[in-house]
Amino acid sequence: MLLTILIFIVAGLAEIGGGYLVWLWLRESKPLWYGIVGGVFLILYGIIPTLQSFPAFGRVYAAYGGVFVILAVLWGWLVDKKTPDVYDGIGAAVCIVGVSIMLWAPRS
Repeated sequence: MLLTILIFIVAGLAEIGGGYLVWLWLRESKPLWYGIVGGVFLILYGIIPTLQSFPAFGRVYAAYGGVFVILAVLWGWLVDKKTPDVYDGIGAAVCIVGVSIMLWAPRS
């Protein structure tokens, strides 16, 4: 279970970090290399989730979506300095519950 969580976190950081670098390049006129490095991170994001042991692509990516929400809220708080409010916290908690159900529910 810890490896699963770690892979989701690394994938999320690659996606958010890559998207953020592309954002800085295009929206805040940072140098081209920001966009290139961001693109590399986004490519890595596409590869990292394939390391999961779950056999179903759709289920892995759906579960990852919930983890992404949590990481995006934390990124906004730590990097963009936008303190999450109570609704951000509630929404993130709902996502984690949903991810847990999707990944670890007993199946026949």
